[in-house]
Amino acid sequence: MPEHAAHDDSSISGALPYRLACLCDLRDKDGKLLLLRRSKAPNKGLCSPIGGKLDVATGESPAQCAQREIMEEAGIHVPIDRLHLMGLISECSFEGSGHWLLFYYRVLGVVEVASGEMNEGVLEWFEPEELEGLPVPDTDRQIIWPLVQKHEPTIGGELPGFFAVHIDCTGEGITWTVEQSEHAIE
Repeated sequence: MPEHAAHDDSSISGALPYRLACLCDLRDKDGKLLLLRRSKAPNKGLCSPIGGKLDVATGESPAQCAQREIMEEAGIHVPIDRLHLMGLISECSFEGSGHWLLFYYRVLGVVEVASGEMNEGVLEWFEPEELEGLPVPDTDRQIIWPLVQKHEPTIGGELPGFFAVHIDCTGEGITWTVEQSEHAIE
């Protein structure tokens, strides 16, 4: 391993922790999106896709994390071959408390999940057009949801596209750079 790759920045004064997580985009037969109205931090009181942190102690892969989080939060088993990596989102200094690297997975095909309360909040189905009026994190509203929409499969298309975005929350307001964008495969 190169010396610079093994360097641990945790001793640097003021350094923020880096967290790894996944977000899971599940759709029903009508194209509705499953969101969690969160009762816990982060994003308490806001609607977001289900997901959670990778279990780094066990070496869990991002896809394994998505599969586990879907089981824990939605109560269904989704085979890894139905998980399509649609986005890679890095957030610098989110809420001033840490950096995040998020793997955004779209579950291919239809899922059936009952709405209702669970330990993280309330699961609810929404039309994609309803996102505009929902309480969602600012980064989701301004950046992530528009990128997801832009990379949706076209009519007759098979797979969603892919995007990589870096979001900087360190200054006044939020800035971002789309680092990669590949449109849906037809």
